Parts: sequence; structure tokens; C-alpha cells
Amino acid sequence: MSATATGLVTAAWRRHYAVRLEGGETIRCVLRGRHLAVACGDSVRVALGADGEGAINAVEPRRTLLFRSDAHREKLIAANVTQILGIVAPDPPYDDELVQRWIVAAESNDCAFALIANKSDLPGFAAIEPRLGACSALGYRVVRLSAKFDASPLRDLVAGQKTALVGQSGMGKSTLINALAPESGARVGDVSTALRAGRHTTSETTLYPLDGQSWMVDSPGMKAFGLAHLSAEAIAHGFVELRPLYGKCRFRDCRHATEPGCAVQAAVARGEVMPWRVALLQRLLGDSERRARTW
Repeated sequence: MSATATGLVTAAWRRHYAVRLEGGETIRCVLRGRHLAVACGDSVRVALGADGEGAINAVEPRRTLLFRSDAHREKLIAANVTQILGIVAPDPPYDDELVQRWIVAAESNDCAFALIANKSDLPGFAAIEPRLGACSALGYRVVRLSAKFDASPLRDLVAGQKTALVGQSGMGKSTLINALAPESGARVGDVSTALRAGRHTTSETTLYPLDGQSWMVDSPGMKAFGLAHLSAEAIAHGFVELRPLYGKCRFRDCRHATEPGCAVQAAVARGEVMPWRVALLQRLLGDSERRARTW
């Protein structure tokens, strides 16, 4: 019988993983069984091989699981996170819908959410202020900074937290991580060696230890964030400003579109709810319904 150990998944690339064992050693692992799904942040049980590598054969119960999906597939991002930080900047252009999808994902996992507005030193930063204000108006924290010069405004935010960092390519995620975890460069080298997939490091999801029990998972840049896996109830729950209105419509199965007596549309008409948020709710509900029919 092979020896077994428990460890933390610190990098994922396709079906190859780096696992940091309780003793501190990082080893390369594969999955034992096609039924397993593993993400960075998972606590796993590993069967150790004589070659110094391992096979993941079990995943401990998770607190949360962050992933994105469309009608055909799912992409795991991180497990056991306590907060999600979305990072935006003036360039590449700010994507309103992408930010809102991150928020719904955070709410569906009962995670905190904050928006990091990077590259505040750029001349175009003022142009995204109204969008940042819309996020603040929903009750979410917005941190403005230039990670290239000073990432200290984030230190208190990530302290004691298990964080997933999401954003498009070019937003400055790597700069931010290098500032928060100065040894991250060496860490990336260790992980790449463990995975033996150095030329593919840009497609890896990687976990970076911060201080004490804190860590941050960085995922590859994403242009889309599908939420088709969420139920209609979970999607609706993700719109915090609409929660007081649910159950007040004339019809129990109201879609908050053109139905008479819709409390949500009445709030839109009064200027109390942003109409583009309601339009997004309807699109997400449609995605969920299409996935249910496909599956």
C-alpha cells in the first residue's frame, strides 16, 4: 500500500496539479479517477508514488467553489475562498457586465466582494469613475490604486482572507501579486517545475501564500464569466438591491420583464433601480434556462 498525505492544491493546469504537502514540500500530482474535480485552494488527500510524485484520490469538503460555466462546460477557479477581488483598469476597457457577473458569483458563494481599480495614475482613470461609483452604490468596496507604485491599500483587505483574484488580461494582476507577495516570482518557478509545464504557465491557476493563513489565487485573464450553472434563485439572490422587491410582484413566477404588477419594473420606473441591472438579471436567467434544457 502506498503512503498517503494531505496537502493544499497550489496550482492547476489541465489535469496536472501542484500540491503543497503538510511538511512544506510541493509535488506534482495527477488525478486518480475521472470523476474528481480539483481547484486551487482545495485540501486533498494524495497517494505518494516512489518517484516523488503523487495522485489525488480525494477532495476534502469545501466551504465554497468559484467557477464559471456556459451551456457546454465548466471551468473551476478556486475552492474555499472567503472573498473575490475583481480587478479593472482604464485599459483594457472597463467591462460593466463582467464586473456584475463577478458580483453575482461572489454572492452565490456567500463571499465578500471588492473591486480593485488599478492604474489610477493613467490619464484615462477619471473616465471610469462613474462606473466605480455604480459599484459603490450597491454597497461594495472599491479600492483605487496604482499597483505599480503602491499596493498597500490592499494589505488590510487581504489579511486573514482566502482570496480569488479575477480580471481580464492586462489589468495588472501580476504586478499586484508581486507587490503583495514579494517571493511570488520564486514561487512561480517552483510551481512550474512541479508541473513540468513551464511554457504553459500563463494558463495556470496559481495560489500564492501571503501571511499566516492568508492566500490569494490568481486565475488566467478572462474575457467572459459564464454563470449558467447557477439556479434562478441563486442568480436572483446575487442582485442585492432587488432582494426587498422579490415576492411583491402580482405573479409568483414573475420574470420581471413585461408582466403587469411587477414590483421590480415599478422600481425601475421610479428611478430606484438601475434598468441595466434588471436587463442583466433577465439575460442570466435566460442563460440558466438554456443550460437546464441542454443538460
